[in-house]
Amino acid sequence: MPALSTGAPEVRRDSPVPSSDARRKSTYRPEIEGLRAVAVLLVAVYHIWFGKVSGGVDVFLLLTGFLITGSLVRGLERGKGVAFRAFLSRLAKRLFPAAAVVMGGTLAATALWMPRSRWPEIISDVFASALYYQNWHLALGAVDYLAESNAASPLQHFWSLAIQGQFYLLWPTMMLLAALAAKRFGLGLRGVALAAVSSVLVVSFAYSLHITATDSAWAYFDGGARLWELALGGVLALTIDRIELPRALRIVFGWVGLVALVFCGLLVPVTVSFPGYIALWPTGAAVLILLAGYTGSPVAADRILTWKPLIRLGGLSYSLFLWHWPILIVYLEVTDRVRASLSGGFYVLALSFVLAYLTKRFAEGGADRLADVRPSRRMSLAAGALFLVPLLAVAGLWSVRIDHESRTREQLSSDVELYPGARVLIDEEIAARTPEMPVAPDTINAKEASLERIYECHARIAETELVSCEFGPDDAERTIALVGSSHAIHWLEGLRAVAENQGWRLVTLTKDTCQFSSAVEMRNGEVYEECEEWKGAQMEQLRELDPDAVFTTSTRSRPAPAEEYVPEGYVDRWREMEALGIQVIAVRDTPRMDFLAPECVEKEGPEACVTDVSFGLAENSPVEEIGDLPGNVSLVDLTGTLCPEGTCAAVVGNQLVYYDNSHFTLAFSRSLSVLLEPEILAATGW
Repeated sequence: MPALSTGAPEVRRDSPVPSSDARRKSTYRPEIEGLRAVAVLLVAVYHIWFGKVSGGVDVFLLLTGFLITGSLVRGLERGKGVAFRAFLSRLAKRLFPAAAVVMGGTLAATALWMPRSRWPEIISDVFASALYYQNWHLALGAVDYLAESNAASPLQHFWSLAIQGQFYLLWPTMMLLAALAAKRFGLGLRGVALAAVSSVLVVSFAYSLHITATDSAWAYFDGGARLWELALGGVLALTIDRIELPRALRIVFGWVGLVALVFCGLLVPVTVSFPGYIALWPTGAAVLILLAGYTGSPVAADRILTWKPLIRLGGLSYSLFLWHWPILIVYLEVTDRVRASLSGGFYVLALSFVLAYLTKRFAEGGADRLADVRPSRRMSLAAGALFLVPLLAVAGLWSVRIDHESRTREQLSSDVELYPGARVLIDEEIAARTPEMPVAPDTINAKEASLERIYECHARIAETELVSCEFGPDDAERTIALVGSSHAIHWLEGLRAVAENQGWRLVTLTKDTCQFSSAVEMRNGEVYEECEEWKGAQMEQLRELDPDAVFTTSTRSRPAPAEEYVPEGYVDRWREMEALGIQVIAVRDTPRMDFLAPECVEKEGPEACVTDVSFGLAENSPVEEIGDLPGNVSLVDLTGTLCPEGTCAAVVGNQLVYYDNSHFTLAFSRSLSVLLEPEILAATGW
C-alpha cells in the first residue's frame, strides 16, 4: 500500500538530485521513492514466503501522512486554501484506474480458479475495496467467530488503501479548520496545524495501545488505531525543516533506519500484535530515513535509496502492491498450498512485476491521457470513474445472477424425495431410491444463508444483551430452551421441526463461544467478559421462563490431534438445572471434517469428501465416563448414525452437511429432526 499522494512529486528522470544543504527546502525527496520500493518489496517478500507482517504497510501509512500534510500546509501557506474537489479529483485519477484493473483481474481469476463458495465473499470484497471501507468490512469478519474459517480474500490487502481513503477525507478538513483557527486568533498556521496533528497522534496512539491489547483482531484493521501512524508522518512534515542534524549523524540515522526496517518482519515475533507499540519499529525506522534525507555521502544509506532502478521501482510500488496479493492467493488456491515454494514465490513476484508495469503504463497512463484531453477537475474524476463504475456494475450483475441460481436450487431442494438429507441414514429404501442431484444448499452461499438465519436468534461475540427467538404457541404443554454456543444453535432447525411436530414451544438462548457452563469463559487468554455478563442474563431468563428442558452440548472437540472432553463447569450447570426442576438433554459434539465442506465438494465431488470420525471425536464419549451425572441429564449421541462405519460425509442425501467444517447447514439441520425426535422423546419420557 504505497503512499499515494498528490503531495508527492513525480520522479522525473531528468530531475537533479538536490544537494545536502537544499534537501529540506525541496519537495522532491528522491530517497522517498527508494523507501517506497524497499517497503513494497518487504511486503511482497514477507507475504509470499513467510506469511508475516513486514512493517512495510506501516511505512506507507507514515509516508502518506508526511506527504499529504506537507502538501496541504504548503498550499494553505501560499493562499490557495484547500480545493477539496480538485484534491479528490486528482486522487481519483491516480488511484481508481489501477485499483479497478486489479479488482477486475481478480474477479476474472475468481471465476476461473477460485471455489464457487468463495465467490460471494470476493464480490462483497470488491464493493468494500472500491468504496474504501474494506478495513471495517474485514474488522467485522475478524471478530466474527462463525466467520473465522474464512480463507484469506484476494482483495484483503485493500484494507490499508481504505484507511488511506478515509484519511484523505479527514485530513483536508482538519487542515482547513487549523487554517481558520490560525487566522481567527492571529497564530502561525504551522503551529496550529502541528498542535492539531499532534493531538490526533497522542489520542490515536493511546487508543491503539488499548484496543490492540484488548481486541487485536479488530485493532489490526481499525482506522482509529492506525491514524497515529499517518499523524506521525504529519508531525514530521511540519517539523523536519527546523531539525538541523550533523551530516555524520544523518548517515547513522539512514543506516539504522534502513537496517531496522529490513529486519523488522524477521525479528518481530508472530505473537506480537499490530499496530500497538510494535508499529513504532517500522514507523520509527522510516522517520530516521526521512530525517537522514539526502546526505550526498557515498557510504550513506541514501546512496542505495536514490539508486535509479530502485527509484523506478518506487514508481511502480502502488501497482506492485495491488497485484502481488491476489496473484499469491490464486497461486496458493490452484496449487493447494498454504505457503509458496521458493520457485513458486519467484513466479508470483515476477508476474506481479509484469502486471504492475503494464498497469502503470496503460491504466494509470491511459487515465492521465484521457484527463489531458480537456484538463479539469471533472475530467480527472471522470477518468478515474471510467474504470471503477463498469467494475461495480459487473460485480453487481454477477451477484444478482448468483442469488437467482441459488434461489432456483433452494426451491428444487424443498422436494424431500430428491433431497432427503439425514433420512437416508436410517432408511435404506429412501437411500436406494434417492437420485443423484446437485448438492443443496448451493455451495456458493451455504454459509451466508445459514449465518443469516442463525444471527437472527444468536448473540455474537461482542453482544451482552440476550438475543432470542421463540417458536410455537405460548401455551404449549412443553417448552424447550436451546442453550450453548454455535455448536448448539446449529441444531436449531432440526429441533424446531421436532417442536412443531409435537406442538412444543422452543426458545433460543445461545451465544458465540459462550458455553452453557458455570465456569468462567476464557477467550484469547483473557476472561470473556461479554460472555460472563451474558450468562448472567441467560440464567435469569431461564429462571423466568422455567422450561421443561434445556437442549445443549455435552462435550467439546478439538481436531488433529483429536481431543474430546467435557468442559469444566458443564456438570455444575446441569446440577443448577436439576435444582430448578429442569431436564437437560445433552447431545454429543459434532463430528468434524478435516477440510471445508463446500470447497471440497466443489473440487473433489461428494464421494471424495469424507473424514474419519476420529479426526475430532474420541472413541467413546467422555461424558459417559462421568460417574455422578445429575439425575436430570439425558445423553444423546448421534455419532454412530451421522458417521456410519466410522466415516463422516460432507454430503448426505444430496444435502451439504456442513457450511464450513463443523457447523450444520440449515437444510441438513432440518432433516436431522427424524433422528432427534425419537431420541428426545426417549430421553424425556414425554
